[in-house]
Amino acid sequence: MNSSAKVDFITAFRQRTKLAALRVIKLYQSLPRTGEAQVLGKQLLRSATSVAANYRAVCRARSGNEQYAKLCICVEEADETQLWLELLGEAGIIPQIRLADLQQEYLEIVSVLEKARSSHRGNE
Repeated sequence: MNSSAKVDFITAFRQRTKLAALRVIKLYQSLPRTGEAQVLGKQLLRSATSVAANYRAVCRARSGNEQYAKLCICVEEADETQLWLELLGEAGIIPQIRLADLQQEYLEIVSVLEKARSSHRGNE
């Protein structure tokens, strides 16, 4: 991938993680006000926004080691986001069909981040 294409991809992926976090915020706002929904929702909100925030940090990292560490956090938080989405659906708090697109989005985000992390490791 040439330098210009890489910058475009990074910019687009940064926006993608932010938009995914915004979708989670909207989902959280629509959750029932039950205790379990709020606990799971807050965990989901925290992990999804962490993916977006830490990917921004990846883009601004001061060293390769810092960039790699932030990528690792992104992978963990994106995977955790998947867990909270699964639990919301499997617990019957949100219909599975309503969560399907967001679950697919985080599956793809995890895949991209894992690829970036393994590519980064290979470059060291």
